[in-house]
Amino acid sequence: MKNFNIKAVLFLNYFVFAILLNSVGTVILQVQQNFGISKSSASVLEGFKDLPIAICSFILASFLPKIGIKNSMLIALFLVGCMCFIMPFADGFWFFKLLFAIVGVSFALIKISVFTSIGLVTNTDKEHSSFMGFLEGFFMIGVLAGNLLFSLYIDDHNPKSTRWLNVYWVLGGLSALSFLFLFFSKLNEKEAKSEKTDLLGDLKNSVSLFSYKKVLCFLLCAFLFVLVEQSFQTWTPTFYKEILKLPTSMSIQAGAVLAGAFALGRFLSGFFSKKFSWIYVVSFCVIGFAISLILVLPLTHHIHIDADTGWLNAPLVVYLFPLMGGLLAPIYPSINSVILASIPKYLHSAMSGLIVVFSAIGGTIGSVITGFVFQEFSGQQAFYLSLIPLSLLIISAVFMNKLKINPKK
Repeated sequence: MKNFNIKAVLFLNYFVFAILLNSVGTVILQVQQNFGISKSSASVLEGFKDLPIAICSFILASFLPKIGIKNSMLIALFLVGCMCFIMPFADGFWFFKLLFAIVGVSFALIKISVFTSIGLVTNTDKEHSSFMGFLEGFFMIGVLAGNLLFSLYIDDHNPKSTRWLNVYWVLGGLSALSFLFLFFSKLNEKEAKSEKTDLLGDLKNSVSLFSYKKVLCFLLCAFLFVLVEQSFQTWTPTFYKEILKLPTSMSIQAGAVLAGAFALGRFLSGFFSKKFSWIYVVSFCVIGFAISLILVLPLTHHIHIDADTGWLNAPLVVYLFPLMGGLLAPIYPSINSVILASIPKYLHSAMSGLIVVFSAIGGTIGSVITGFVFQEFSGQQAFYLSLIPLSLLIISAVFMNKLKINPKK
């Protein structure tokens, strides 16, 4: 298979960062128990992760190809690897703030590099869309694996135990392994660079993207989608622990089930993107998720969970809630692929930076709002709020579908 080695490396890099990024929900639950942190205070971890992603993406996006796509990914893996080997000794909340800040900076480098690389290792729009779907699906496999991995280190009988921090030895090892694989892989970065421009020209190219209405509609879609997605991914473990009254390890495993549903949905998006127009896929998913939310959330009220409840004898809603993620999953890779396939390859880095910026801002706002409503009202009301951004998302997607881009030479 052409470009097999570098494609495999992109999958592995995404897998590592999927675990680190989406461990925030588990960490939020654990720091509440280990350090007595409130929900609203713990929710700032999402900001420590997402704001560095947004800031660094904005700064680096336009000239990252000149630094080098491969070099950027190596730097990211080195930084997170070092931090993971420090975390088993963490004895305060500030360690986790620092961890997610470094993970955020590193993910900015990784995601822009990966999104830019997709255009270099694929040849057609459909191949681009399909690879994007499979890559995002594998990202969710990483989220699933991360939740399962963390749950293995949880001590349900001692909520104050910090034994779970030993999981970072494993994550540090994975980062080092990914670093080595990437170091010995080759990537032709020529097409990602605009030989006609200097740094100032690259910055102008980035700014010029805002002149296209389709880009603006897309950025709104990305912001709204991640606002909904991150609120669910981040707060599902806490929802299961405090609303459904499940054991901590099982609550974290519920996050793995949610990730599994996301993975399946994104793998299927790689298939359906070859068969149907992206707007039909996105519309079906948004409407289907909204209907599922309205039908499933009422089932979580006044539910009784026995002390010996496990996955083999849990109430139906325990399974239904995370499975809804399968409907959300195809949206993000579908809209990302459409916008990247609409512009020249030398603009992919700049566009990828904007994707990461607006996604990070949406994730932070979604998590903080959900955490606040969860604390002040209820978990159900916090998730009902997502119906508002979902409505705006489908409207924005319809407008985006009607617009065209004719890049200026």
